[in-house]
Amino acid sequence: MGHPRPRYDIADIVRAHRAGLEARQFLSRGQKRVLTAISRCRTAALGGHLEVCTGCGREHPVYNSCRNRHCPKCQAAAQQKWIDARSERILNAPHFHLVFTLPSELKPLARRHPAAVYNALFRATSKLLLELGWTRRKATLGLTLVLHTWTRDLRFHPHVHVLATAGGLSLPLDPDPRMRGPGDGTRFVHVRRSRRSGKHFLFDVKVMGRLLRGKVLDALRRLHRKGAFSGLGGPAFNGMMAGAARHKCWVVYAKAPFQRSQYVLSYLGRYTHRVGIANSRLLDVGPGHVTFRTKGKGTATLHPVDFLGRFIQHVLPDSFHKIRHAGLYASPALLEQARALLPIRPVAKAPKPSNDEPTRCPHCGALIQRIRLARAPPVEGPCV
Repeated sequence: MGHPRPRYDIADIVRAHRAGLEARQFLSRGQKRVLTAISRCRTAALGGHLEVCTGCGREHPVYNSCRNRHCPKCQAAAQQKWIDARSERILNAPHFHLVFTLPSELKPLARRHPAAVYNALFRATSKLLLELGWTRRKATLGLTLVLHTWTRDLRFHPHVHVLATAGGLSLPLDPDPRMRGPGDGTRFVHVRRSRRSGKHFLFDVKVMGRLLRGKVLDALRRLHRKGAFSGLGGPAFNGMMAGAARHKCWVVYAKAPFQRSQYVLSYLGRYTHRVGIANSRLLDVGPGHVTFRTKGKGTATLHPVDFLGRFIQHVLPDSFHKIRHAGLYASPALLEQARALLPIRPVAKAPKPSNDEPTRCPHCGALIQRIRLARAPPVEGPCV
């Protein structure tokens, strides 16, 4: 039996309060497209088909989804498809879960120039982890990185989740200090338990925090010199940099490693295709309020226009990739080298239902006939 349908839908909030949001603040073309897609998702506007029972004659329209990556109703199928594709690539090794957070002083810059700041955060995170792997573990790690920009109450909070292999492909025994190569591939270097704590330990979070600060600030200063931050003067930019630099090390979180690779994949799948908020977290929606669940038993209540304002700030730039790979997971050749050095653990996959199987009516058991429905006439005005 499937999960019960949520009582409230963000699409209803969009349809009722989008005009109020646009009257209050400027929306980019991309943000407008997201709101349009969510409001039309699984409605006659996108077409679909009519399911007609050949026995009792019951009719049930089924409409197409928008497939927008920001739509809370369209992520389950995309998530499962991604997990199925990655299951053939995941290494049979423990993985660490790490989180690298952008400091509050740089949030205004990220709002105005999201692609540039997010790319700098991605590159700094992957580079520092690979360099620490080369220098501290003498190995090339496998990394999968996912960008999130929200807190549980939908505030703006850019951070990168990383799943890093607890070890990697070995480097030559006496590597040249200038070398940043893939390794000799003769063995897989495993992360062992710490003698002091008895726990698995990848890298010190304070070391990672200091490296993150240095690499991100250096990247942003180079971008500023190249004119990437148009409209931002030197004093304002320097003030942001000085504020962010006051933190000796930025916030980095490290969780104990997951031992089973299949659990790692399911866990990561929940992060890769998560949007700011799901319909299931909506507790009550009215003309002047939206109440939703935050962390644990906590809740938050906002005016619907304020709710949409928080939701829409997490729309990513067009063509921006929020899932990235580095190290072993970015190189098919290195990945196969590492896989050959690890034990093979077959993963039993549940059989997928065939699309050729006939659908039967839940009321009388007769066959269901599907009749294609045309799209509804487009609304007046631009499709944004």
